[in-house]
Amino acid sequence: MRLIPSSRRSRLPGFIALMGASALVGVAAAVCAGPPISAQAAGLSVRIVGNHFVDGSGRTVRILGVNRSGSEYACMANWAIFDGPSDTASIGAMASWNIDAVRVPLNEDCWLGINGAPAALSGANYRNAIAGYVSRLHAAGMYAIVDLHWNAQGTLPADGKTGQGRKMADLDHAPAFWSSVASFFKNDHGVVFDLFNEPHDIGWDCWLNGCTTSDGTGTWQAAGMQTLLNAVRATGATNVVTLSANGWGGDIPQWINYRPHDPIGQIAAGWHVYYPETWWSEPSRWNAGVSPVLGAQVPIVVTEFGEHDCAGGWMNQFLPWADQHGLSYTAWTWDTWPNCANPVLITKYDGTPTGYGISLRDHLRGLAGFKPVASQASSGRGPAGAVTATRPPAAAPTSPRQPAASAAAIAHRRAGGAVPLPTPASILATSPARAALIGLGSILLVAAPLGLAAGLWLLRRRRRPLSAGADVPVSAEAAEHSRT
Repeated sequence: MRLIPSSRRSRLPGFIALMGASALVGVAAAVCAGPPISAQAAGLSVRIVGNHFVDGSGRTVRILGVNRSGSEYACMANWAIFDGPSDTASIGAMASWNIDAVRVPLNEDCWLGINGAPAALSGANYRNAIAGYVSRLHAAGMYAIVDLHWNAQGTLPADGKTGQGRKMADLDHAPAFWSSVASFFKNDHGVVFDLFNEPHDIGWDCWLNGCTTSDGTGTWQAAGMQTLLNAVRATGATNVVTLSANGWGGDIPQWINYRPHDPIGQIAAGWHVYYPETWWSEPSRWNAGVSPVLGAQVPIVVTEFGEHDCAGGWMNQFLPWADQHGLSYTAWTWDTWPNCANPVLITKYDGTPTGYGISLRDHLRGLAGFKPVASQASSGRGPAGAVTATRPPAAAPTSPRQPAASAAAIAHRRAGGAVPLPTPASILATSPARAALIGLGSILLVAAPLGLAAGLWLLRRRRRPLSAGADVPVSAEAAEHSRT
């Protein structure tokens, strides 16, 4: 019987072992991190012409819909990316109201994966989840507005203690955030960028150019709207950008006096109006507020508005007036927190409205001819990528834009007081499937080195030729060759 030389017969098992170990490492990395995805061009498109919006066909449209709170706080609380469902069915409930746009608040740290943001809920995982949600909104014929909602300077976490209700965007991270977001969505003109949620307690010059400011977290450098806009445009993104007015989004008449320079003229003014909280909620002041901006050929998007009395009397005045003046608007908020005075539009994610929500639902259903043409466009993962995490209603948060109806609560928010978030839930409880995948990835990461070591041991052992029943030492050169 002729023996096969050890140098030949060892190659196949060794190759199989090495390939198997490499495959384990690759699978584990994919499960734990997930490949970054790029937003793809969407069929929906919006741009500015004069003081109004047009779609890809040049037809005048308005951005009318709701905010969907949750993605600004749940990730840093380490229990989910969204608060409640983000799947196709939940978006279908929105569509039943005749909604054509959803504002999606973002968290700076979760998007960038910094400052202690939980790895499973931040970075590529967070970005892909947001992209998947945007894709599903587009498929239902809805625009998406993504805004920088929670942020913090330096190494402070953008969480419920130091991340919510900040005066302005921080220079440390916000420009990088917008460079990343704009690069991610620049091929999707169905996405609008809202540069910062509610600037407040700063001067208008700081709003435009940035400044050094101080608060309970210390002294830090704020980034101005011009810097944030420049970060967006430097990526080549030509998306529409909205810039929220100073004064918690309320001081709309001054906006035109501090308008940043946009080389492509695709910026809109953002306005926030709440009843009875804000000075501009008085109907007699509305015309004077918006006239300077609209007269300068700039569109206005009321990116947040609402009624704190759980009813719809004020809404029934504001909505027809906004329609008459061609304003776009997205109401706060499509969430099921237990206190409707927050204010919330629904009591269930099937679209069951609160007393306040009924006014918006019936008004939108009564409008015709403003919606864009729906298309099956993709900005990320499809419905299978939906993250559906729900928590008990009693644990619902109160964010800076969700004060109780009382004057004391409103004053507390105006003073920048921190509002507690829910007790973080385990990812195993909020997303068992994701937890199982991460667990599998961890096992594979441990198994991969063991498999590699076993393969190398087998390779070296089979390199030793048999001679007269005794082992023959393998030369150092041959051993080294067997490792490569």
